[in-house]
Amino acid sequence: METFMLEKVRNIFLEEFGRGGYWEAMGRVNNRTKASASGAAGKSEMRRMSNADRSAYFARREAAKVLRRVLEGDAQRRAIASIKTLVYAPSVRNKKGTFALVCKTLKYLPVIKDVVEAADLLSNKWKRQKELIYVIMYDILLGQKTHLAGDAEKFLMRQQSALQSAVTQLLSKKKANNIEDLIARGDDGPGVSRPRFVRVNTLKMDVHTAIEELGKRYAVQKDDMVSDLLILPPGSDLHDHPLVADGSIFLQGKASSMVAVALDPKPGWEVLDACSAPGNKTVHLASLMHGKGRVIACELNENRVKRLRHTIKLSGASNIDVLHGDFLNLNPKDPSLSKVRAILLDPSCSGSGTAAVRLDHLLPSHAEGTISGDDLERLNKLAAFQRKALAHAFSFPAVEKIVYSTCSIHQIENEDVVQSVLPLAESRGFQLDTPFPRWQRRGLPVFAGANHLLRTDPVEDKEGFFIALFKKKQNTTNPFPRSSNRDKSSRYRGGDVCNSWAVACPPTKISKLWLYQYALSTRTRWRKNHPIQN
Repeated sequence: METFMLEKVRNIFLEEFGRGGYWEAMGRVNNRTKASASGAAGKSEMRRMSNADRSAYFARREAAKVLRRVLEGDAQRRAIASIKTLVYAPSVRNKKGTFALVCKTLKYLPVIKDVVEAADLLSNKWKRQKELIYVIMYDILLGQKTHLAGDAEKFLMRQQSALQSAVTQLLSKKKANNIEDLIARGDDGPGVSRPRFVRVNTLKMDVHTAIEELGKRYAVQKDDMVSDLLILPPGSDLHDHPLVADGSIFLQGKASSMVAVALDPKPGWEVLDACSAPGNKTVHLASLMHGKGRVIACELNENRVKRLRHTIKLSGASNIDVLHGDFLNLNPKDPSLSKVRAILLDPSCSGSGTAAVRLDHLLPSHAEGTISGDDLERLNKLAAFQRKALAHAFSFPAVEKIVYSTCSIHQIENEDVVQSVLPLAESRGFQLDTPFPRWQRRGLPVFAGANHLLRTDPVEDKEGFFIALFKKKQNTTNPFPRSSNRDKSSRYRGGDVCNSWAVACPPTKISKLWLYQYALSTRTRWRKNHPIQN
């Protein structure tokens, strides 16, 4: 019976956390201790727990896993994923409980760390699970104080005397009346009421039907600029909604949804999404093209490619080809890329414009509210990559439109990048165009033409995005270009093949002499291909 219960508890942990999480939850103890602890938990602790207590038990461990990834990424100044993305992953079952625990633990983390250090709680055994200790500490000091079952919980409960002493000393040192007074960062973050934006995936559902379905539970409005975007009241929780689960709607902010619309790809076009994961903008492109044509989704990171494929599968799009590779290494002369008419470039950036949405204000690195030397170095590296990627986009022979976008508020990643490539863009026949002309917030006035750029504000517009639209000048493309002897099969934008003896179109106006010469050459070519039959 004991062996059966041990195996049952082990399977529960494996199901909840995966194999790695199982060893974390069990503390990487030896086999004898592991069997004893699991057996005891399976026989007594688990049976005595109510459903709510059992849910809280697992939520603490799920929260610890999320907290570990968040803190590791923050320490390296590279966000692996946002808190919401990690919490709302399919593997997390108790999403609401886990989300609350992660946010509250992060909010009080400075105090929790001070108490843990003063009480000397992180021995060699528990140091490897310090995130779980932090989460349980929040529950003990400020949480609901539900039934605390589990080895880590029992360990901390046995340290109540040391904990109380540490808290008392900390309050005295900081001259505070309670723990709440020790939090210098105020409440849970920017007190901005944020509506929930929902983008309708028109490959699966039309906007009218989506409004009817969502309107059964929420007040729904259509956005005035993005035709497939809906606005729901703040606090609308749709993560478990059936329409989200089957890919009929995507939880995507307005600023993010504006990027693909700015590119405005037409059905039948070939479009390249240069840095495509996680894929929301990619599938939006396919939706705007009504599933016709071809979207090439390029992504370098293998794990992000998996996420991209999942998003594409969820959307139901059938005209997207995933290209696992580096956009900078793509050969524009490759025949498979020679017909790309539009490029969406949304490269890696600081993410500073979505810090509030990502809940970055809860992270330790944001406590000071300043940019460190490491952050400046990272911004410079990001900007260097962004400049190189945008310059590369202009080398594709058939491209007519390029959208460059970031979710950054920093000039170095936005206006400065655009300004640096303007000479190259103009030499290739491109000029800045104005996406969403009715939008009032434009680029910073740091160079002539910056008024064509688009910015959204992280406070006023809920997200901080930047969009630049480059369009090929119409008078730069000859209707009958001269083909070279080296490549007699090269195609111009109209799709016809020009022979080496074709007369070039003059740059200004078409003269009568040129028309006469062209007519003669056309007649000669026709007679050559259609000999008179006797």
